[in-house]
Amino acid sequence: MAAAALPPLPPQFKSIQHHLRTAQELDKREPVVAYYCRLYAMQTGMKIDSKTPECRKFLSKLMDQLEAMKKQFGDNEAITQEIVGSAHVENYALKMFLYADNEDRAGQFHKNMIKSFYTASLLIDVLTVFGELSEENVQHRKYARWKAAYIHNCLKNGETPQPGPIGMEGEGFADAEREEAGSSSLHSGTTQPSSSSTYEANNIPTSNYTGIHIPPGAHAPANTPAEVPHNTGVTSNTIQPAPQNIPLVDPSLYSAQSPGEVRLTPEDFARAQKYCKYAGSALQYEDVSTAVQNLQKALKLLITGRE
Repeated sequence: MAAAALPPLPPQFKSIQHHLRTAQELDKREPVVAYYCRLYAMQTGMKIDSKTPECRKFLSKLMDQLEAMKKQFGDNEAITQEIVGSAHVENYALKMFLYADNEDRAGQFHKNMIKSFYTASLLIDVLTVFGELSEENVQHRKYARWKAAYIHNCLKNGETPQPGPIGMEGEGFADAEREEAGSSSLHSGTTQPSSSSTYEANNIPTSNYTGIHIPPGAHAPANTPAEVPHNTGVTSNTIQPAPQNIPLVDPSLYSAQSPGEVRLTPEDFARAQKYCKYAGSALQYEDVSTAVQNLQKALKLLITGRE
């Protein structure tokens, strides 16, 4: 767990309060993800205001937390190697997203799935720590935020949400930094109750999301996320494991040319290594399907020189 408690959150840092709250919620079951949530908050806070005394004090305490976590988990590859950390955070974000997407498409609307959608969007924010987001992650983030707001507002108004992509028109977050929710200060070690969750806002702006594309039928096993977020009224026992659809091995790989006949570039090796890291991270969540898919991508690249 992180070291010293944080002082009250300066108003300038309101846009990162939910990333810090997510870090608190994940401290025990996902300390690696919690670490990178704080790192994202630190980097973002530095860009917002690093000169005002209250901001400097807050960032200094946050840096102390990061240093304490780095020391505590210094032997964890996901902390010491960015490529492993990136794969770990991305896989967890995708787990949260696909869990919520499964519930949504099945017409199972509840606070836990709303929170999962929104948490997934926050974790995709965190991926910017490792570099520019892929277009797919940009679309996932936009869709997840829109879905969280849309379903919340439907339930609040006594309406039945429409499951799945529905043209992407309606209530949504136009900008993550314009959210109006939660408390204005946050103290380390005190998880805010979900009754004031990020999506329960008085002022959620309306936006038209007709440009969002989401891959159809992108379903995860029904036993995700790894643990149900706390204080949602839903226990992990209510989510029943389901058989995973394991992709078949591409038969073309068996007849492909031998590795010695292909000239691989350093970039090819780096991409293959990334796929293997993704596979390893997926196995931490017992997600065999994702692991197999990534291993096949790495194998195809190494054998044929093509993706």
